[in-house]
Amino acid sequence: MNRALWLALALLAAVLIPLLLGGGELWGRVQRFPLPLLLAMLGMILLCWIINSLRLRLLLGSQRRQLGRWKSLGVVISTEFALCATPGGSGGPLTLMALLARNDVRPARGSAVFAMDQLSDLLFFLCTLLGILLYALLQNLNQRLEWLLFLSSLALLAGLCLCVTIARYHRRLILLSGRLLAPFKIRPATRRRRARQWLHFLKAFGDSLKLPWQTLTGVFALTCVHWGLRYSVLYLVLRGLGANLQWAWTFLIQMLALSAGQFSLLPGGAGAAELTSAALLAPMVGKSTAAAAILIWRAITYYFYLLAGGPVFVVMVGRPLLRSLMKLKQA
Repeated sequence: MNRALWLALALLAAVLIPLLLGGGELWGRVQRFPLPLLLAMLGMILLCWIINSLRLRLLLGSQRRQLGRWKSLGVVISTEFALCATPGGSGGPLTLMALLARNDVRPARGSAVFAMDQLSDLLFFLCTLLGILLYALLQNLNQRLEWLLFLSSLALLAGLCLCVTIARYHRRLILLSGRLLAPFKIRPATRRRRARQWLHFLKAFGDSLKLPWQTLTGVFALTCVHWGLRYSVLYLVLRGLGANLQWAWTFLIQMLALSAGQFSLLPGGAGAAELTSAALLAPMVGKSTAAAAILIWRAITYYFYLLAGGPVFVVMVGRPLLRSLMKLKQA
């Protein structure tokens, strides 16, 4: 109940920010937005789900037979819903691993699939940001945006280096963690169990990295198409509202806004994402246009995920739980 209340408050804050920013002009701008363009962007989100289900099946390798096409699509939609509905997206990986486990995919393998998915995303964002940074330097754009690009690229590069370091020196890190946890009086058996789980994950992750290069290339290509579509939504929204802003800057605004939302630990970054995007977008296109763009953008990339993903999540996650309760009752 507390989580549902927390989500409701976050959604309220997310809606209030565009309302306060846009004032009386907001609803007029939203009502005049072209309906065919709105439907086309919703279709893009559906295509993103299909692409992610293909990516999931590729990462599962030989185990993809255990997850049919429709079921893999349901897993993706349920995972996206959990990412949007839980603080910091913490429910996403748990939902993915739980649903994969119900289809005989071991937790270590499920966590490795999620890690490979995140690594592919990280590489895409790093490559894209470096390309935008090079473009910005050649175009001699304002210094504030150049610094934002530089710091974002540096943060992603640091994250990638951290992943490589953990994979390279994992045995030393396990030993070090054991020494650090010793003063907390954690039982040796618990520490050994955690270490075994970590080693199982690393083995599964290593197996994922050994997939055929054609498979890994396909995963990265699908990643590029997915995020290219997803991060084109704000650009198309602004075009529909009559504003002309380059795609590169809409990409950067979305990335910074969603990163701020992630660090805020609010469900789906609600409130924090709107506030950050408003601060970056309003000076470029004006307050009323920025408010309408943020409201439509979040309706497509956040509220739609909750509305469409909720029933799928209940069917995929809630129905097995209901069956278990019924069996206990009959016993």
